[in-house]
Amino acid sequence: MYLIIIAAGFACGFINVIAGSGSLVTLPLLIFLGLPANVANGTNRVAILMQNIVSVSTFHKNKLLNVKHGLYLAVPAILGGIIGAQIAVDLSEETMHRVIGGLMAVMLVVIVLRPKRWIKSRMEMDSSKLTLMQVVVFFVIGIYGGFIQAGVGIFLLMGLLLSVGYDELHANPVKLLIVLCYTVPALLIFILYDQVIWTVGLILGIGNMLGAYTAVKLSIKKGNPFIRWILIIVVSFSAVKLLGIHTYIINLFN
Repeated sequence: MYLIIIAAGFACGFINVIAGSGSLVTLPLLIFLGLPANVANGTNRVAILMQNIVSVSTFHKNKLLNVKHGLYLAVPAILGGIIGAQIAVDLSEETMHRVIGGLMAVMLVVIVLRPKRWIKSRMEMDSSKLTLMQVVVFFVIGIYGGFIQAGVGIFLLMGLLLSVGYDELHANPVKLLIVLCYTVPALLIFILYDQVIWTVGLILGIGNMLGAYTAVKLSIKKGNPFIRWILIIVVSFSAVKLLGIHTYIINLFN
């Protein structure tokens, strides 16, 4: 069972670094193992924290992370993350899954129909200040990330690409830095409510770290086109999963 947890963590860490929604792999597994949904949500944050420490430090060593700008963007995300985590300790996420699934379907259309916007680098943007729109965007994303985590990487990528102007390769490290920053207070809230199983979280974290390190090396080597195609696959799967389309298809054939 530990090997299964580590393998799931590897998949989660790999997907989270290149795109997002890796927690759609680990959260169902943790619930299957008998953890209540809110405890699975809190326990998963331990692995997310470990994963992002590895990925952020690796990107930074390769000089692909704009630390200063990432920290600016992290501030509204942290505030949102605290609110989202506070909501998550009591609230069911089923309705939110449907809303997020619909948004991801819209994202998929944007990705497919506007490829030049995703491949062209726009690193000349002003990284010394934030616009009001960026503050609002990353605050709202932070609320969702604090609430459930699954899929937040995709929303952060969309925010960084469309509202800030990064390309995929440079957006990913900033995305991970933001997640790292808001995960710390979010995890503390789950700990405060005794919703973390440390043994499972640390074992899962081993897999997450290995997956994250592998994904960083691959994304640096392969570049933007590779990241974009992985993103399309992950967003498609996430939309199908969150909207419950897979259940409808199974029932249709049964």
